[in-house]
Amino acid sequence: MQKVGLLLGLCARAWKSVRMASSGVTRRDPLANKVALVTASTEGIGFSIARRLAQDGAHVVVSSRKQQNVDRAVTTLQGEGLSVTGTVCHVGKAEDRERLVATAVKLHGGVDILVSNAAISPFFGNLVDATEELWDK
Repeated sequence: MQKVGLLLGLCARAWKSVRMASSGVTRRDPLANKVALVTASTEGIGFSIARRLAQDGAHVVVSSRKQQNVDRAVTTLQGEGLSVTGTVCHVGKAEDRERLVATAVKLHGGVDILVSNAAISPFFGNLVDATEELWDK
């Protein structure tokens, strides 16, 4: 039992160090005046990435295939005092990708950070059988 307590104590101290190191304690708003575009960022990992970038001072453009998801994410993050806008984008469609970037450029003057979080896979089966074209998508 004593070993478990020691292990948990070490883990807690390590977590505290990691948390402090990533919390921006030493630098305030390291991403100030930067624009970040995050695809598929209205929930899950993408949403967490968008939140963190905004917490570090970036203006973040979130996106999703559905307007209601974009609206919900923007409302939530703006409610936390973060600088966020959003637009609908299906990354499998070239015209949507072009509109997403054009929107960021029009509203914010450009894109400094791009997080390609969206994943599309039209293939079901053994990955060894996937063609080069499918991997490119």
